[in-house]
Amino acid sequence: MTAAPPAHAAPAPARRPRLRTLRGPEFTRILGVGDHRPARIIDNAELCRHIDSSDEWIRERSGIVQRRQAAPEESVVDMGAAASRAALDYAGLSGADIDAVICATITHPWQTPAAAPVIADRLGTPHAAAYDLAAACAGYCYAIACADDLIRSGRAEHVLVVGVEKLSDYRDLRDRGTAFIFGDGAGAAVVGPSDTPGISATTWGSDGSGAELISQSQSWAQAQRRYASHSIGFPGDPVVADARPADPDAAWPFIDMAGPSVFRWAVATVSGICSQALDAAGITAADLDVFIPHQANARIIDAMAKKMKLPAHVVVADDIADMANTSAASVPLATAELLRSGRARPGDLALQIGFGAGLAWAAQVVVLP
Repeated sequence: MTAAPPAHAAPAPARRPRLRTLRGPEFTRILGVGDHRPARIIDNAELCRHIDSSDEWIRERSGIVQRRQAAPEESVVDMGAAASRAALDYAGLSGADIDAVICATITHPWQTPAAAPVIADRLGTPHAAAYDLAAACAGYCYAIACADDLIRSGRAEHVLVVGVEKLSDYRDLRDRGTAFIFGDGAGAAVVGPSDTPGISATTWGSDGSGAELISQSQSWAQAQRRYASHSIGFPGDPVVADARPADPDAAWPFIDMAGPSVFRWAVATVSGICSQALDAAGITAADLDVFIPHQANARIIDAMAKKMKLPAHVVVADDIADMANTSAASVPLATAELLRSGRARPGDLALQIGFGAGLAWAAQVVVLP
């Protein structure tokens, strides 16, 4: 039964104007990729000065040999802009050609402004739509899905996707379970229209029941309350402790992770998501040339490849050895390195997947540029 309009509603005009909508191209593809790897390299031996561990143990447990650390003055925006310039050069485009910028990051330290508008301005795209996307390790693949939708809807012609993290700012060097895991870096991709399919339908989702498995140790509000010497607020607000902690680090939000639980979830679940993504793309594992999973842990990657029964010819990204876990930056960083080294070639068919905190995941098959 159709509900009657409210009594106060104005009568509909006899002729209502037809609204304009947009329609874009049927297909999209990645036109170029680029990366930025900070100059400072921290190997496992140096890191083990802070934790009770060893190079052998870290390699065996994670596959990590070293990680990059941004300079203190090197920001998420700096790294993201550098990777973006490389991607634009690869695509043969300039900042003026970009209609939208999506920056996948969880380590831009400003609630506002977002990193994306500042990156856009650095690239000479001051009027591009720009926003940050916080899906942690799944962020880049989420952003590729958004770029694909923006172009096919007609909302944009070229979209710049940036995955960038400065995880060293949120790494607890006293935590033996997580201190060795994280690194800094940035990767970027330019997405544009295509005459043939270059990005498949995206398989994505989340499971918030596992949110605490990878999380910030405390909220920014909690950190402020712990660090403040007195409350600044309105009458009746809770009184804040009257002394700052002896150790300022105690008030800083680090990234916490229940490593064994995350490992079990990834091994049990993520390979099935990869299979769903292949089905959505209309291909099988045998059709792939390259597999580019989030660089979380080498043992997780190996287990996924075995469960998916990837053929021997499929190249599996292993950038984790050089870069460690760079969250939203890991997939584009690994993609750029595979192409630069020649292990992957333009035109190769690649399955890429991001997964992690949230818990969130996203995967799609792409044609490499």
